[in-house]
Amino acid sequence: MTLTSFGPANRIKRTAETHPLTWRLRDDGEAVWLDEYQAKNGYAAARKAFADMAQDDIVQTVKDAGLKGRGGAGFPTGVKWGLMPKDESINIRYLLCNADEMEPNTWKDRMLMEQLPHLLIEGMLISARALKTYRGYIFLRGEYTTAAKHLNRAVEEAKAAGLLGKNILGSGFDFELFVHTGAGRYICGEETALINSLEGRRANPRSKPPFPAAVGVWGKPTCVNNVETLCNVPAIIGDGVEWYKSLAREGSEDMGTKLMGFSGKVKNPGLWELPFGVTARELFEDYAGGMRDGYTLKAWQPGGAGTGFLLPEHLDAQMYAGGIGKVGTRMGTGLAMAVDNTVNMVSLLRNMEQFFSRESCGFCTPCRDGLPWSVKLLMALENGEGREGDIETLLGLVGFLGPGKTFCAHAPGAVEPLGSAIKYFRSEFEAGIAPTSAAVPPLARPIVVGA
Repeated sequence: MTLTSFGPANRIKRTAETHPLTWRLRDDGEAVWLDEYQAKNGYAAARKAFADMAQDDIVQTVKDAGLKGRGGAGFPTGVKWGLMPKDESINIRYLLCNADEMEPNTWKDRMLMEQLPHLLIEGMLISARALKTYRGYIFLRGEYTTAAKHLNRAVEEAKAAGLLGKNILGSGFDFELFVHTGAGRYICGEETALINSLEGRRANPRSKPPFPAAVGVWGKPTCVNNVETLCNVPAIIGDGVEWYKSLAREGSEDMGTKLMGFSGKVKNPGLWELPFGVTARELFEDYAGGMRDGYTLKAWQPGGAGTGFLLPEHLDAQMYAGGIGKVGTRMGTGLAMAVDNTVNMVSLLRNMEQFFSRESCGFCTPCRDGLPWSVKLLMALENGEGREGDIETLLGLVGFLGPGKTFCAHAPGAVEPLGSAIKYFRSEFEAGIAPTSAAVPPLARPIVVGA
């Protein structure tokens, strides 16, 4: 794991005023344990929340700060918190941290958990206080063995210091926290599939409504937030709304900072905490250092395998949800991937769709049958055995598996890169059609019920 705070052209020091997530990081990459974390103002925000703030005031502060989910969906955190029931008679509630970071090309949450485990615990402690939840779970990707070890140690340290368990900070508030490692399924990134898995069930998404805030883990009110989202909470509570909002660049509709990165054949692949609104070109050129010698940038994805491909001319887009939306895709996790000029797009998409097909829960027909169909077509095109009409069939599948057509967002995310790749690199797909292939009819138009 590499975390580079600034690229060669920007040797600005991380500070608490500018880098709320990463200023406590050690230069040697080792974990920051409790004594060092508290020496760096750790748990000060939690003490403030417990001593000076009503629970509803914590929720309102997070809402006013404009914090949005950092897992990819970008739903306003304060609004999500506000959905939890107000009825004081409901005394069993849960807070879940979604740490099942299985989006290809994304590793930001891993860094936070491995190197700053107490930041996540403090964020969950404040959130639990606001939401009146008495028990929390960190649902962790099973392959993150180092993160599991560090989180479990940090939980024990916090318990010993009276920061977890009974009567926290003399407030009368109890909060237990457990680390739960999953079995390795991409679909567990969907919050209701995560809940099913935590309960010991098959990781299938649930029908919504009811939403987890009403019926979640074991039928009780539950709030699910991403690791990076929860790690923003201490800074918001500790330093205030106006400061937090001021961190973003002018023009950004998203507030605060974001862990962003670039991978692929770039000179300086890494992960940086940057203000929302920074341009993708700055991220690519100033921090990632541009492409390695001998390679040119062919395309890039702004935030994981489930986001659409963009071209080099799109690098001037600002890195926030609306900024990336203007050029035709989603920001996702904010960790970009550079595709170099040696990569065949058909082969790349075949690899991606194989992953998404394998990770489908198999519950709904469009996803269960449509993704394997796309893989078969892409394999034929990759081997030069495609037939006339195959590209149109792929585009038909993109439509059939789009937003609102499937039970959850897995399939729409899976086909977004496919549709964009055909849009920008259709000639590479056409090159896979066999010269003597017989034409086949394209995928039939969808039947609209009631039309």
